[in-house]
Amino acid sequence: MDAARWLGVEALKTPQDLWVYQEIVVETRPDLIVETGTFNGGTALFLATICDALGHGRVVSIDVRRRAPLPEHPRIEYLTGSSIEPPIVDEVRKRAGEQGRLMAVLDSDHSRDHVLAELRAYGPLVAEGCYLVVEDTNINGHPAAPHWGPGPMEALEAFLAEGAPFVSDPRREKFLITFNPQGFLRRVAS
Repeated sequence: MDAARWLGVEALKTPQDLWVYQEIVVETRPDLIVETGTFNGGTALFLATICDALGHGRVVSIDVRRRAPLPEHPRIEYLTGSSIEPPIVDEVRKRAGEQGRLMAVLDSDHSRDHVLAELRAYGPLVAEGCYLVVEDTNINGHPAAPHWGPGPMEALEAFLAEGAPFVSDPRREKFLITFNPQGFLRRVAS
């Protein structure tokens, strides 16, 4: 089956989830959107075009390897490296400090420990009222890929159990089909 495309670039998301991203960006107006897991750059391009429509915001997309060619757009910057390596996290922290309101979309390595490390690294940077989206919480039997092993959902549960100042926002699952059940986390006052 051919993947969904945004302006000709493969975007591995459901159209329903992309619609919800658009709503979140319009409502919260983040200055910086951090995406982990670039793949072919379709989601970064989608988010950048939403920022264009609003006349506001930038996208930083991180991946362990650079696939060529990635879409070029004046609102997108690509970082190459692991999203949990200290130099990458430090670079994002620096940009978050310069940019202001931050939103994050976590969609790289889907193992529990990696996603939990991303949540701990990027969660504190997300602005109150903005979102930290944990992608693919549907795997490991939630309900897809039942033999995956501990993944994004288990990381999300551990992160929230630590007392992180986020709540899962069920309003973001209004289309009933999502790759991110319980994964749309809204930052609340700490």
